[in-house]
Parts: sequence; C-alpha cells; structure tokens
Amino acid sequence: MTKTFGLRLRAAVFVLGVAASVACAPAMAQEVRLIGSGASFPFPIYSAWFKQFSKETPGVTVDYQAKGSGAGIQDFINRTVDFAASDAAMTDEEIAKVPGGAVLLPMTAGEIVLAYNLPGNPEGLKLARDVYPHIFSGVITRWNDPRIVATNPGINLPDLPITVVRRSDSSGTTFVFTKHLAAISPAFKEKVGTGTTVQWPSSDKFVAAPKNDGVTATIKQTPGAIGYIEYGYAKLTKANSALLQNKSGNFVRASDRSGVAALASAELGPDLRGWIEDPAGAESYPIVTFTWMMFYKDQDDKKAAALRQMVEYASTTGQKISDSMGYIPLPANVVEKVKSASAQIQ
Repeated sequence: MTKTFGLRLRAAVFVLGVAASVACAPAMAQEVRLIGSGASFPFPIYSAWFKQFSKETPGVTVDYQAKGSGAGIQDFINRTVDFAASDAAMTDEEIAKVPGGAVLLPMTAGEIVLAYNLPGNPEGLKLARDVYPHIFSGVITRWNDPRIVATNPGINLPDLPITVVRRSDSSGTTFVFTKHLAAISPAFKEKVGTGTTVQWPSSDKFVAAPKNDGVTATIKQTPGAIGYIEYGYAKLTKANSALLQNKSGNFVRASDRSGVAALASAELGPDLRGWIEDPAGAESYPIVTFTWMMFYKDQDDKKAAALRQMVEYASTTGQKISDSMGYIPLPANVVEKVKSASAQIQ
C-alpha cells in the first residue's frame, strides 16, 4: 500500500512538473526586455508610451534612459542598447558605423521654448527675431535693454543681468535650437555655431545644466535666467515662456496649434530625415522639430518583432496623448511612412 502510494505520488509530481514546465515555456519564451537611451526632449511622452505599451503587451518591457541625444547615438553605435533616440537625426557618417544599417523613424515632434524667470513672474514676454539670438550670443546682457523694452511696453523689466542657461551635455535640443538661431542670425552662426555642442560665450552669466529637466530646474532656481527647453517641460512645470517673432513678423506663443502650423512646412527625405529651421506661415511657432528613434536593421528576431509592435503603438495610439503632454501629433502622411519603414526592423 505504502509502496503503491509512493509510486503514485512520484508519478503525480512528475506529471505536474511536466505540465508546469510546458505552461511556463511559452511565457518565458515571450519575455523580451527592450533597452533604449538618448534624447531628453521627448522623455515625458516616451515614458508614458513605454509604460502603457509594457502594460498592454504581455512579456515585453521597455526601459528608456534620457541621457541626451549625443549619448544615445553613441550607445546605439556601440550596440549597448536595443534602440536609441535623438532630436538630431544621425548623420551618414554615424549610420555608416552601424553594421547592417539603421532605420531612423520620426516618432513625435515638439517646440523649443525660451523659458524665463523674472521678478513678479510677468507673463507674455515678447522677444523679437533680432533680439533672442543676441541674448544667446552674449550681446544683450541685461533685462532692461532697450531692444527688449521696445516690444514689452506693458512689462516692468528690471535692471538685472541676464543669466543664460544652456545644455552641458551633447544635446539634440541644442542642435535644433542653434540651427534655428544660425538660420535667422548670421552673427550667431559665426560667433557660436551649430551642433549638439557649440562654443558658447565664456561668461559667468552662461550657466550649464544637463538635459531638459536640468535646464528647467536651473531656470526655476535662478532669478533673471532664460534658457531653451522643450515645450512639454515648460507646460509640466508651469514655467513662463516667451512669445517669439516668427518669419512673418508675428509674435507667437508655443502651442499645439502653432506647432502644427510650423510642421506643415516640413519636408522629410526618403530616409525620413529633415528639419524645419525657420518655418513659414503667419501662425507658425519658429522653433519646431521632429525627434527620431533609431533601430537596427539586423538584430534578434524576438526583439525586432517587439520593436515593430512598439512603433505601431507609438505611431497610432500613442499620438493621442501628444497635445496634453506638450508635443505635436505626427501628420497622417508621416505616420504612414513610419509604419511602412518600420518593416525594415528585422
């Protein structure tokens, strides 16, 4: 009796063990962890996307670290991540360093605003097209400069030095911002230049901070400060941002409407790269950009399948939260190009 019971018990345990291993096998096989790094510009919306996508996609988790565009591109070239993100699309030279090639997909778009911190917290500061490049090249150094006063008769501008807050890291936001300033000011182009890092003026009134959140925090903590950040960060922290004079001569506030108007003049090449350095249109906000995710054309099959799912989610369902988070929804024609190009992720 005891022997028979023991045999039956061992048989039952064996059957249960086999059943458990069979049940667990598919779940374990589906476990995929995707690691990404790069741009801080789109971090708030990417964070929301990845959290929800991971929640809705059993067996897939997405971890993304906002290091800055330059660091993301370097991680991608070094193959220490599964995907990367940058506001400055990779150059031909950078893509050539990726064995098997890369797929660049514009996943969202946004505006770069000039957030400021002035005594009394005045709203509606207007900065003319020939003024804000001079602030960021160190030519205009005080808030009561006649050129700032001229467009702000209703604001009591203090006799206070301007502290410019700029990025300390290799930054796609810096790339887009300096590209715009160079397009409207030859003097800025010559003195400071363009790129993910540039030669800012050597002055104790030019302060460096890492990533968009670092610049935002420094502006908030520094009376008399002004700096360039993604609109979503200004919206999230309720930071005041200036109305900028656009190509048509109008002073425009960053918003979903002015961003969409600016994006309408964008032209993307066959490789889905393109910039809007100085958008036309009476309602266009002047500093707007796409921001890209980069993927390997040749990689692990399971990760490739999960990444294609992620792109599908971000380019469709994910776009619905753009406005509320301070980003610009991708135009329908761009969404179709993104979905088509994502088939190259293999």
